[in-house]
Amino acid sequence: MHIVKLSIGYLLKLLLVTVFIFPFLWMISTSLQTFKETLAFPPTMVPAVPQFINYVTAWQSGPFLTYFSNSAIITISIIVIQMLVLIPAAYGFAKYKFKGSSFLFSLVLLAFMIPGQVTFIPVYLMMSDWGIGRTLLPQIIPFMTNAFGIFLLRQYLMQVPEELIEAARLDNASEFKILWKIMIPMSKPALATIALFSFVSHWNDYFWPLVMTDSAAVRPLTVGISMLRETEGISNWHVIMAGNVILVIPILIVYLFCSKQIVKAFVYSGIK
Repeated sequence: MHIVKLSIGYLLKLLLVTVFIFPFLWMISTSLQTFKETLAFPPTMVPAVPQFINYVTAWQSGPFLTYFSNSAIITISIIVIQMLVLIPAAYGFAKYKFKGSSFLFSLVLLAFMIPGQVTFIPVYLMMSDWGIGRTLLPQIIPFMTNAFGIFLLRQYLMQVPEELIEAARLDNASEFKILWKIMIPMSKPALATIALFSFVSHWNDYFWPLVMTDSAAVRPLTVGISMLRETEGISNWHVIMAGNVILVIPILIVYLFCSKQIVKAFVYSGIK
């Protein structure tokens, strides 16, 4: 009976992994196929001869270097600014009790629960009034804070013993030194998790850049890849999928570096 339960458990896990991995395998397989192979029925998962030229075609179909650099600048800028804002904010909510702190934190949770589609019109009008529509700033400024990041880091920092902080204060450590030398090193798993979530969210963001950009000079990679349908034709799925693989590769690389920290964050923070 134990062997049967164990076997069923392994089969269910294998099925779950297959469900999540299969779309990525299909994308990679299609990106290496010829045009005729993408139209074949029944479809094939293994191309006869891998067509790496598809990646060159996708890259040369537009100013993809500009798209890629725009995505990198936007995403990195957002993450850096968010860290500068959310670390002291989370520390304040976690370790200080002041008048109105509960109310202010409830506003943070409220901002976390309001979808961006509700506020995009007034934010869009504000960005237009400022006259910065043809720059990268409208894709950065609205995301300088991260309500989920403040919440997650606060929950993590609340588990740091008060005795440790008091001992540092007795040694005449400033609040900045406590934050820099104690809180940030101890919260690296949570910070890595927040940074990864933010990276994936903004690297893959399509709706807001589509609304805010009308020039190739400021478009990110997601919008550039979506235009492959227009430049290459909707039937050329092998080229479109090659563009999608280019989009996904940076996410996989970042995940490989942050995966262990993410596991630690969710194990030790008590958040399931």
